[in-house]
Amino acid sequence: MNDATDSKATDGDRAALRKVRRWLRIFVICLVLSGLTAFPLETETRWLADLAAGPGAPVTERLPALLEWIERVRDALAETNARHPFLAYGTDWLAFAHLVIAAAFWGPLKDPVRNVWVIRWAVLACAGIIPLALICGPLRGIPLYWRFVDMSFGVVGVVPLLIVLRTLRPLVERAERAERADRGRGTASAAG
Repeated sequence: MNDATDSKATDGDRAALRKVRRWLRIFVICLVLSGLTAFPLETETRWLADLAAGPGAPVTERLPALLEWIERVRDALAETNARHPFLAYGTDWLAFAHLVIAAAFWGPLKDPVRNVWVIRWAVLACAGIIPLALICGPLRGIPLYWRFVDMSFGVVGVVPLLIVLRTLRPLVERAERAERADRGRGTASAAG
């Protein structure tokens, strides 16, 4: 349902669609930011390590294992980029994938009811983060606490999507009923 062109849209429908689009924009912005931050990983991890180990940083005293992990990742990225810079191409593709997924939300932003399948697919993608982190994390030597950080992206990411689906439910159900009725009328007129 495109509220700008649908003459049957009520004020409640238009308010629901505004809410849906607001949440979808937040989701898309987060995807784009996540993608853009995958490009300069070495610089970002250097900044994070400096911040975590800096004066007054609570990580140094309270979470020494976390600081050790951050420094290990920083050093590994620096060493890998110095010796094998072509491997960073993999994270370039990761960044690109985030941007492409964000672009896929153009359809739901334009017509969320017709493109609700994209939102449902994104919910499945968010859910898929959890088994990925639980299965691949140990295989790659990722500490358990960092796997929870990774899984939080799926948990946090699914929240706006579930709000969107809940808000869209009555609009989608109405559109599906109308489509079935139209098909029924088409079948009846073809038979008659």
